[in-house]
Amino acid sequence: MKADLHVHSHYSDGSSSVEELMELAAKNSITHLSLVDHDTTDGIQAAQIAGAKHGITIVPGIEISAYDFTRNRKVHILGYQFDEQATHIRELCQPLLTRRHENSLWQIEQLQKNDYDIRLEDVAQKARMSGVIYKQHIMHSLLDHHFMSPLYQELYRTLFKGNGICSRDIEYVDAVAAVKAIKADNGYAVLAHPGQLDSYDLIPELVANGLDGIERNHFDHSQEDKQKVDRYANEFGLFQTGGSDFHGEYGKPIMMGDLVSPTEFLEAVFT
Repeated sequence: MKADLHVHSHYSDGSSSVEELMELAAKNSITHLSLVDHDTTDGIQAAQIAGAKHGITIVPGIEISAYDFTRNRKVHILGYQFDEQATHIRELCQPLLTRRHENSLWQIEQLQKNDYDIRLEDVAQKARMSGVIYKQHIMHSLLDHHFMSPLYQELYRTLFKGNGICSRDIEYVDAVAAVKAIKADNGYAVLAHPGQLDSYDLIPELVANGLDGIERNHFDHSQEDKQKVDRYANEFGLFQTGGSDFHGEYGKPIMMGDLVSPTEFLEAVFT
């Protein structure tokens, strides 16, 4: 059993189609895969169809872009194995997708006003599968370079960080509300990469509202982070997950299956 439970597709901010993802997963001997696109479940059915052709079990998933309003920091919540309709999850996330898209349109306007060569039609074409424009689609329309190239990173910081002309964020959903929505749809709620976003302090509150697990294996986690996750998991009885956080050309140079999930979650779900 080899499970990558953190993969993104072109249904959100990944560059790869679900068929491309399944081909890569099969080449890397992945047996279980979860598509956790940001704030949408739209790609799950396509992933299940493509996964079946390659003998890969698809664990329904999502990554909700949430916020800890007490400590003023982003928090990402993963949801797994929820009801097919995902009624509560969709109700929570649809306004978030709308806000993201509208903010992206504003960012494109700022670029055009500042004489950047960018056309809405081109960006929309790159975002056609998601129906929502992400920053990755905007950057791809400005620059045909990999996410990790120095030129890409410098332009991204200039535009989207600090005093950049596109530096405006959206209002995210409350992290507790994200956990509650996943639980209302009979899913498992997992805190994503707490080391990346420094969201450890929120764990007791999330546990009190139904948190089931915590992501341990992630490329942004140091050995210290992994040990910290182990301690929280033991203290609160949380299972641990992991994955590559694969975004294709829109992400860091890591391949699906380079980081995988401990088997305890899958054993709880499928046995």
